Formats: sequence, structure tokens, C-alpha cells
Amino acid sequence: MNMRVLKAIPVLILPIILAVGCAAPAYVEKDETADFSRYKTYAWIDTDKKNDKNRHNEFMKKNVHELVNTKLQKEGWREVKTRPDVLISYDLLVEKTSRETSNPVYSAPYQRMFYNPFYRRWGTIYYPSTFMGYDYGTAEVREGTLTITMVDANTDKTIWQGWTTDDVNSRNLTRREIQSSVNSIFRKFDVVKK
Repeated sequence: MNMRVLKAIPVLILPIILAVGCAAPAYVEKDETADFSRYKTYAWIDTDKKNDKNRHNEFMKKNVHELVNTKLQKEGWREVKTRPDVLISYDLLVEKTSRETSNPVYSAPYQRMFYNPFYRRWGTIYYPSTFMGYDYGTAEVREGTLTITMVDANTDKTIWQGWTTDDVNSRNLTRREIQSSVNSIFRKFDVVKK
């Protein structure tokens, strides 16, 4: 193998490791009696209520459906309108919460002038900043929680549920934030379905 290729491997792998390490942690629960090998088709359940004040906007709903459909189709599942094996729903909750913060505090650097009688000159001593402790406080943040639930269409029993919580910028999640959450959840889907 060429030395240039060997040197390029860490450079190519590092962004992947960083992307996986920065993803929000996901949690899953599975019905241990469910046999995932017999599930191949699914349909979405429409859970939006017309009079709900916190109704998800259509873009978020469309993004969740598209991203989950892509993940399931990679697993060999297909969406159908009649007689699905599994019914899928999602719930998206964005809420304000407070979080404890701790920021390091450093002193300001300074310098002092002194007179050296031996050399008969003025000199300067530089004192760098020093660590003085932490400044503790609370900050208000928005947390978005995406939950994806799969229900067996025949028994009406929940067979799988995955969820993740991450900081978000606003009440409406962007496609990138939804994609990050769906990716985190379905990384665990491969492990749990076996």
C-alpha cells in the first residue's frame, strides 16, 4: 500500500469519529417478544390535532417522515397504504429548561516595572493570567425531544420506541437538527432489532 494512502486514512476517519462523538445520545426500548424478521411494511399514523396550539409545522412533519422513510427503506422496509405490518408515529417536544453552567475565571495579565541598581536600568516583569476558579450560574436553553414509536398493526402493541434529546435553537427544529436526531435513534435500531 502506498505511504500517501496510509497517511490519508487518519485524515479521512477523523471527521467521521468527530461526527459520531458529537451526536446526541439516543435511547431505545424493544419488546423482547417481537420478531423483527417478519416486519417488512409500515404506515404512518397521523397524530396531529387540529385544535392543538403547539401543532408541529408541516415542514418538520415532512422532514421527519422523509428521514425515517429513508432509514427504514435502507433496512428493506417499504411504506404501504393498506394492511401494514407496523404503524409508526412520532412525537416532537420542544421545551425551555434551565441548565447549570460553570465558566472558568482568569485574572487579567499585568506587568510591573522595576529598577535594577546593578545594571542601572529599568526592567519589566510580566505576570500572566492565572486561574481563579469558576463562575457558576444558570442558563435557559431549549431542548428538543424526538420520539419514534412502532406499533404492531395486528396486536396494537408497542414493539419499539427510540428517543433522543438535544439542544435546539428555536421552537421549530431545522432539517439538520431533525436529521441528527433521526440518525442517532436509528443507529440504535440496527442493534436492537436483532
